[in-house]
Amino acid sequence: MATDSDKLRDRLERATAHLDPPYAVVDLSAFDANADALVARADGKPIRVASKSVRARALLTRALARPGWHGVLAFTLPEASWLVRADVTDDAVVAYPTADRGALAELAADPVLAGAVTLMVDDPAQLDLVDEVCAPGRRPPLRVCLDLDASWRPLGGRVHVGVRRSPVHSARAAGTFAATVAARPGFRLVGVMSYEAQIAGLGDAPPGQAVLGTAIRVAQRGSYRELLARRAAAVAAVREHADLEFVNGGGTGSVAATSADPAVTEVTAGSGLYGPTLFDAYRAWRPAPAAFFACAVVRRPGPGLATVLGGGWIASGPAADSRLPRPWLPAGLKLLGAEGAGEVQTPVSGTAATALRVGDRVWFRHAKAGELCERVNELHLVDGDTLVDTVPTYRGEGHAFL
Repeated sequence: MATDSDKLRDRLERATAHLDPPYAVVDLSAFDANADALVARADGKPIRVASKSVRARALLTRALARPGWHGVLAFTLPEASWLVRADVTDDAVVAYPTADRGALAELAADPVLAGAVTLMVDDPAQLDLVDEVCAPGRRPPLRVCLDLDASWRPLGGRVHVGVRRSPVHSARAAGTFAATVAARPGFRLVGVMSYEAQIAGLGDAPPGQAVLGTAIRVAQRGSYRELLARRAAAVAAVREHADLEFVNGGGTGSVAATSADPAVTEVTAGSGLYGPTLFDAYRAWRPAPAAFFACAVVRRPGPGLATVLGGGWIASGPAADSRLPRPWLPAGLKLLGAEGAGEVQTPVSGTAATALRVGDRVWFRHAKAGELCERVNELHLVDGDTLVDTVPTYRGEGHAFL
């Protein structure tokens, strides 16, 4: 009797039988189901799509066309400007501060862009840089969003849980910075963002690590309680100086929890559309795998082994096994510990490897979402067992924003 894995492999292979690996595929039924599941978890609050986790205009547009999705959280200013000019969105928030003088000059010179793009700020020096590029009197007011640090600092700040982002951590600091922006001509503070990476981006059920999983869950509960109070106070402090249009928070791993925060008006998600392997380590919700890449078997080095050409599409983050791509189909394959995923060849082992022949495909899942698109020029879109479209990635359109 065929398993679900067998059926998925059969569908993907029938749809792409005419293609030569390596290539990447997005299963549209899984993509759409993930998009709808995220909306349900957001419980009525709009979802801003994280473009870095998609990196293909056609699929950004597909997500934004679905009820419950609105706006883009871009990762660079040139990318945000490009997406606005390409009519993907008229509401692009740049998730990270920029020092791109050329892109700032372009933004300041175009009233349409200036009205559609919001810059991320957390330091007066970033405002100074903008003014150096184009003085306030020679540009329309630029939209800015305050990045509130969402890390948890228990024990009087002696412990740091989370990532190193904004220096603006306390409600008092947020209010002070908001007053600084309000006093500066040429800027308009329209939003607050706080990304709780230690909750949204850290799986609470790492495979084979029960003790670590318990520790992560304890830390996440403590962090969430602290952030609820601090974010509410920070937003109130900022509202004394600005009429906020949005308060953004969260990511795929915390959509439900972040949406439950009364201070938050919208949440962000992106990785959950593709369902990469890092999200297999979450208990609350695991997206369906929707994005895959195929590599061809080119040799059989020994019993129970097969070697594919390429495959070393490693994800960013700490150098660990969790950042390696995972051989997914046929089921039962694994990487070799001594070799991992290689630049030009990747051996796989397991019972399923015995049946693989030269020319067969091994289907992998990437550890992260949009980074897959930095390896390919196009994504093949599959509906059932039919290839219905082929769309360019950012790379395929000639863009490497980071």
